[in-house]
Amino acid sequence: MSLIKHSSSALDEEIARAEMYGLLASLFYAPPGDALLAPLQAAVTEAPEQGAFLEEPWRSLVGQARSMNADQIAREHAALFGGVGKPEVYLFGSHYLSGFLNEKPLVLLREDLAALGLGRDERMPETEDHVACLFEVMRYLIAGDDVAVCNLSRQAEFFSRHVQPWVSRLCQALSSHPGARFYARLGDLTAAFVEVEAQGFDLL
Repeated sequence: MSLIKHSSSALDEEIARAEMYGLLASLFYAPPGDALLAPLQAAVTEAPEQGAFLEEPWRSLVGQARSMNADQIAREHAALFGGVGKPEVYLFGSHYLSGFLNEKPLVLLREDLAALGLGRDERMPETEDHVACLFEVMRYLIAGDDVAVCNLSRQAEFFSRHVQPWVSRLCQALSSHPGARFYARLGDLTAAFVEVEAQGFDLL
């Protein structure tokens, strides 16, 4: 996993940022299978160079991953985010921003996605305000080839409108949930990463 290698250039930092967003998106969207869990369990416990602040939450996540197997993490994912009716923890921005699902924040998000030339994959059951979807958009805005869209200005705008206002509340819900082990540590890492991102964008 190149995510955990030290960066030596601005390009490496951008790659590390994109990979972190991709990893978080994958872990929130579905429990990790062996192909993702095995390298996570084997990862060194050093954070990316541009985010030394991330080292302790990264180490904690890797340690928790090593103490669990794929079935245990899958059961935790289902207990926290699945089920019929109200989940233990919501993964959708509209819930945190308006108190309801499928409300105005989702409409505004869809408008911004359309302006970026992006749309929902019809094969996905989740709405676009799912945290994994938002992190995938951030990954695209960092690593995509269309420089008219994939640039720091668009990243900062999308982050400030659709990620920063609510993801910390999701992370707090996970970190404090009595039934969360792996996902509590994922919440800690996500909160730290979002804080690093916010500080970086503030410097623009």
